[in-house]
Amino acid sequence: MSTLPASQRPLRRAGAATALVAMLLAGGCQSGGDTPAAPAPSAGSGSIDLAAVCPATVVVQAAWTPEAEHGALYGLLGPTPTIDAGAKKVTGPLMSGGQSTGVNIEIRAGGPAIGFQNAGAQMYADPSIMLGQVATDDAIGLSAKQPVVAVVAPFDIAPYMIMWDPATNPNFNSIVDIGKTNTPVLFFNGATYMDYLTGSGILRRGQVDGAYDGSPTRFLSEKGKIAQQGFATNEPFIYEKALPQWKKPVKFQLIHDTGYPIYPEAVVVRADKKAEHAACLKRLVPIIQRSQVEYVKNFAATNELIIKLNDAYKGFPYSKEQAAFSVEQQLKLKIVGNGGNATLGDFDVDRVKQVIGIVGPIYAGQRKEVKAGLTAQDLVTNEFIDPAIGLS
Repeated sequence: MSTLPASQRPLRRAGAATALVAMLLAGGCQSGGDTPAAPAPSAGSGSIDLAAVCPATVVVQAAWTPEAEHGALYGLLGPTPTIDAGAKKVTGPLMSGGQSTGVNIEIRAGGPAIGFQNAGAQMYADPSIMLGQVATDDAIGLSAKQPVVAVVAPFDIAPYMIMWDPATNPNFNSIVDIGKTNTPVLFFNGATYMDYLTGSGILRRGQVDGAYDGSPTRFLSEKGKIAQQGFATNEPFIYEKALPQWKKPVKFQLIHDTGYPIYPEAVVVRADKKAEHAACLKRLVPIIQRSQVEYVKNFAATNELIIKLNDAYKGFPYSKEQAAFSVEQQLKLKIVGNGGNATLGDFDVDRVKQVIGIVGPIYAGQRKEVKAGLTAQDLVTNEFIDPAIGLS
């Protein structure tokens, strides 16, 4: 398999989604444009020096356009990065603790910037990319021909959700409750999580509708009589704060809580290049762990950059308030967290085994090739994780 089609990228904002929301959120965006080039990096005194073990520029392929969900990556950039609006990428000294590590980092936007191709597939198309963001279920789909290994998980829980109007559906407290009714559930066609929800009997195949295009139009026109997919870090803000036709809370349940425990957009390396980059990853992965910890504690400067990048890329308008809401939700819902121990960013191998057990049969039924005998160790590793780094 050379790529995963856009329809298999669940719960991402499609281009149509922002047609209505753009005007509502544009006020929060800053002016964009190319930023003067950053000076050549040199490792600061007392900082972690990556120059001897990492590429001169660590290239990262993001899964989507810049957003607060990717704060751990954009938080690695210094205060004056170079923005290439045409190529939709940003480059600057890779920072840790306010000091340069001696190498640069280049973060490339995903989603529409790469034709909605999966970041893992893009890593095979462009060997200059060292790291990418790939969810566990997508990594299983890539395992036969384009295998990737996740080295750190900035998110412990996926923010993917199903939402509903609590006023119209006061008896709904979970996705299971929705499945006991005839309420239509709108989603992006081809999403693997929906095959899980219907295959496990949580939802019924007859009630799910894969016609979702990212727009709030149908939810609004149906006056909340349908349920709909979304991001718990995004849509609750938009519907309550930004859509004048709605302007009230929605209720939701995380798909994770139904028993679909993927790691969303974990940072991965190509399986055939893990050994080559091992020395770099041993120093770099703890820096990414610390970046996530620092970001959720002090996110203002990184969010300003994320907003500026969205403006420069002429992508999806993104407001300061929306970005701040995302971080608040990340912490409130334990999307960012230490999991079952005191470490942020590591992987629970039993969870990964569970996902293989769920997704493997789904892909087999769809005649999608998965690596024979696939194990959790093929998909994730904790060998580069610093167990002492976590949220306090």
